[in-house]
Amino acid sequence: MSIQPAPPAFAIAAGALALSMIGGAFALFAEEHDTVVYLTLAQGALYAVFAWLLWRDKSRFTERQNRRYLLYLLGLAVFMRALLLFAPPHSTDIYRYIWDGRVQADGVNPYRYVPADPALAHLRDDAIYESVNRKEYAPTIYPPMAQAVFFLVSRISESVAMMKAAMLAFEALAIFALIELLKARRLPTVLVCLYALHPLAIWEIAGSGHVDIIAIACMLLALLAAEKGMRFASGAALAAGALTKYFPIVLAPSLYRRWDWRMPAAFAATALFLYLPFLSVGGKVFGFLGGYAGEELGAGDGLYIAALLKRFGFGAAALPIFFALATLTLVSIALRSGFRSDPDKPDLSCAFSTALALMAFFSPHYAWYFLWLVPFLCFFPRPSAFWLTLSATALYRLQWPTSLIGASVQYAPFVALLILENLKLFREKEASNERALA
Repeated sequence: MSIQPAPPAFAIAAGALALSMIGGAFALFAEEHDTVVYLTLAQGALYAVFAWLLWRDKSRFTERQNRRYLLYLLGLAVFMRALLLFAPPHSTDIYRYIWDGRVQADGVNPYRYVPADPALAHLRDDAIYESVNRKEYAPTIYPPMAQAVFFLVSRISESVAMMKAAMLAFEALAIFALIELLKARRLPTVLVCLYALHPLAIWEIAGSGHVDIIAIACMLLALLAAEKGMRFASGAALAAGALTKYFPIVLAPSLYRRWDWRMPAAFAATALFLYLPFLSVGGKVFGFLGGYAGEELGAGDGLYIAALLKRFGFGAAALPIFFALATLTLVSIALRSGFRSDPDKPDLSCAFSTALALMAFFSPHYAWYFLWLVPFLCFFPRPSAFWLTLSATALYRLQWPTSLIGASVQYAPFVALLILENLKLFREKEASNERALA
């Protein structure tokens, strides 16, 4: 009888991470949200061990081992998500998704009325309407691609579980695109599990069903299409992502090939096509976007770096200085990407740098806003990004943007790690990998 070799350490760590989700599922079903937050943070430490061990061992895998570990780890990822599918969500955003789908099915433009408007009184119920956030004063904020998904999914079933299932389908699409990108960059496909087993992705998509995954899937499809030289498809996918949540638009320079007209033309055509059904409301088509920006950012108090500048005595000049620094940084990265040595391939390195810079400057207040960083961990195992995504759940408890001290718990270590990385204290082991990916 042959003796089977012991499973590698990363496989054991992944199994322990999956087992910990059982307790988390019980807590979420019981709506013990503080327990969920603390457990997610604890899972972050376990995930960090798994990620380090997997990245360390990746070059030792045979092709057969890569396939076997990939199937095992993706099986764990499916198991962890299945535990949360029917649990009540931590965030209430998903109720707005269902409500917007219901409003559209009634023949009403979702940007026209706030949910509490008397014109929509006949659509109200206890199961969905009562849980819609900001219903008294905020029209929908979600762009047209998101609205199309809300309408289609809610016509199947106006239930939280169905909307979560739809988001998990988009997550499967994102994982497919990641695997294909890893193949194109000659990296082991098992590295996709750095995304698939990340606690933030599991809790915020399977647990709360956040729409961000549609934008992430479209963003990854845009990168994959650009990798294969499909310029029209890349532009269309980027537009679909940006019109789900606006953040993918900042990656356009990393996808754009100099002097190519196809990508911007496809982007513009797709954006026009998606907006056309909603233009009857005129300027209201952007919904609560302006109000949300004012509500979240205020006079700079919701921007961590700007708030620090105010605290250090810059007063009224803090906000202009902040925006100048942010603009200079993002434009510099875009120019570097625009003049990359291989314009025929998307610049993953600059795409990741753009995403990190955006998070550093605009310091979001909600954990799920960091989801779009997680796919990049499959290519760039940066300590700053691991810290930011694994600590993001603490934002449920840190009372940011009112507490600068609370925000510092998350953002100060991130900024410190980012500075150290750019001083190349963490870059030696990664340099050869980045050259291959850029």
